[in-house]
Amino acid sequence: MNPVSQRLLGQQLICPEFTSPHDVVEWMGAMQAQEYRMMRWAVGMRTRKPSAQAFEKEYNEGKIVRGHLLRTTWQLVAGEDWCWMLDLCRKNALRGLAGWMNSNGVSIPLAEQDTVQQIFCDCLSHRRIARKADFAAALAEKGITMDDHRLSYHIRLSEYAGLLCSGDLFPMKHSYALVKDKLPGARLLPKDEALALLARKYFRSHGPATLDDFVWWSGLGVGDCRKGMDGIQAELAQERWKGLTFFYHQDSRTRGFRSGTVTLLPSYDEYLIGYKSRHVALHPDHSHRAHNKRGIFWPVVLLDGEVIGNWSAADGRVSVDIFHRETTPDEETLQKQIARYDKFCLR
Repeated sequence: MNPVSQRLLGQQLICPEFTSPHDVVEWMGAMQAQEYRMMRWAVGMRTRKPSAQAFEKEYNEGKIVRGHLLRTTWQLVAGEDWCWMLDLCRKNALRGLAGWMNSNGVSIPLAEQDTVQQIFCDCLSHRRIARKADFAAALAEKGITMDDHRLSYHIRLSEYAGLLCSGDLFPMKHSYALVKDKLPGARLLPKDEALALLARKYFRSHGPATLDDFVWWSGLGVGDCRKGMDGIQAELAQERWKGLTFFYHQDSRTRGFRSGTVTLLPSYDEYLIGYKSRHVALHPDHSHRAHNKRGIFWPVVLLDGEVIGNWSAADGRVSVDIFHRETTPDEETLQKQIARYDKFCLR
């Protein structure tokens, strides 16, 4: 077993199989989308011909949705997966949100939630999408004012109630739509079926991975994660590697890895954040170059799946800082990847 090459292939970072951004997101199950602009490259780079316009089109059509699901953080999921995945995550998500609200001394009564959610619905009955400022204006018309922080909590509660989902894609600001209008084909699933489907999506795209990795990624309890894996037991293979048991889907690709492969990985990418332990791709001595202790992740450069540097894109120019001096990428290969990113931004 070579976990690095199998992950690169499974995560579509080399030899990508898909042409559609939606198909990438559906394959991955859920993709971290903390950084509103970088999430587009996270999806685009996993397609055969990366295109920002293709991502925007499918996002606006509801084929891709952004919201708070796994670990109560921002995720991208396929539109058809939104409802069953939200149903699976809702209990833990509400518990996590309640913890944040309590730590900030915020309490929102159910009566207030009902009133505000009705105003959100009324606001969106006159328009296809709305931004936070639109919700604030609609509340003000009813004589309700609140600070931005409280309004954000109300929006999140409306999301967890199955009322709101993401609207259209804008350069910087998030927008919202009604789930019933944006995702009419979204489905619910029985819990056991949903757990099995989540496990299948994870291990086919993120494997080889451990049980602890799956628990971390999903934000669910160990019991639910084991139940999901048991539901696809016949599809999973397992191997011991460096003292740990790794699982991967029986259909995982093992061919296609090319030595010398360079990847410009965006911040908060699934290749790192999708695992509890990141030592497979990130040497502990370099972990501070990929993320800090507060959970902030930065864009990194991979060489054959290993983190060797950082990169950034400011003022339309990509700059690269290679900190792993013992392992440097071929300059021509690196420039091709920079050109690939530039072309994505221009399309």
